[in-house]
Amino acid sequence: MPAPYDLRPDELELLLDGEPSFRSRQVWEGLHRRVLRPDEMTDLPVILRVRLREALPPALREVTRRSADAGRTTKWLWSLRDGAEVETVLMHYPDRVTVCVSTQAGCAMACQFCATGQAGFQRHLSGGEIVEQVAEAMRAARPRRLSNVVFMGMGEPLANYDRVWSAVTRLHRDMGFSARHLTLSTVGIVPGIRRLAGEALPVNLAVSLHAANDELRDVLVPVNRRYPLSVLAEACAEYVGATGRRLSIEWAMIHEVNDQDRDAAELARFARPLAAHVNLIPLNPTPGFAVRGSPVERVRGFQERLLGLGVNATVRATRGAEIDAACGQLAAPATRRPAAAH
Repeated sequence: MPAPYDLRPDELELLLDGEPSFRSRQVWEGLHRRVLRPDEMTDLPVILRVRLREALPPALREVTRRSADAGRTTKWLWSLRDGAEVETVLMHYPDRVTVCVSTQAGCAMACQFCATGQAGFQRHLSGGEIVEQVAEAMRAARPRRLSNVVFMGMGEPLANYDRVWSAVTRLHRDMGFSARHLTLSTVGIVPGIRRLAGEALPVNLAVSLHAANDELRDVLVPVNRRYPLSVLAEACAEYVGATGRRLSIEWAMIHEVNDQDRDAAELARFARPLAAHVNLIPLNPTPGFAVRGSPVERVRGFQERLLGLGVNATVRATRGAEIDAACGQLAAPATRRPAAAH
């Protein structure tokens, strides 16, 4: 059976064969704009709701839902139809509501400090499985409006490009998200960045850099051995030139590994020609990486050093660390614990 959000309009019409022609539009709007489950589409006849419920079961089954930050952060563990598991994180801020979605079950990038990378790769998610995470977050965010979608959960989005881009297209065209509120993250998959530069929809790009010399980055982010920093910088410049979007650089602050003045100088040399904004992320603990995050005073000193070198840099506030929902902590099997009250 197809996942609800993997259906194309013509496939939905075929599924509703025998119904009045307006029904397919009605159901499509119910799924995407109103974000309703079939049982909730009370403008449909009961018999049709039952038929849709049986024909379009959810792709995601909630295993656990845990809350942190006084209810402002929610993390779901989902089981997919084949038993694979992924996580989604919803974050409420005063000025916005953001969901962080997964694009793969596991990840093949093997970044040392990332729990998902330590867990290994299972499979790509379909476009519909990605969109359904957003739909669930939209429901949970009510009465507030979900404003931002960041593709920064489990997996490397640009290694699953076609399915991710189908999700991006549906979120924009059918669910009303503007391109400036959609952000794809990558550890530096250069062919994907170049494809992104050629798309008509100018979404945001965040590059997880973490080191600005090839020797260190080869260790922390192994894909650097395939796409070294000089090649990555060229692709990023192509993206910035084509889209007019400001590039974001993500930098996990690792104590005495990439938090020294020389690291700031190397980062500034990479970021300045791209007019990139740097997000400094205090490293969150993961079981498989013994090195700890930089202390608060070192993070602030690093930020000041970057500002002095002409690079716009901010420190990202950590959200959801106590439920393993912060950056680098998503690893579905490790989250099988009793759900917190919510």
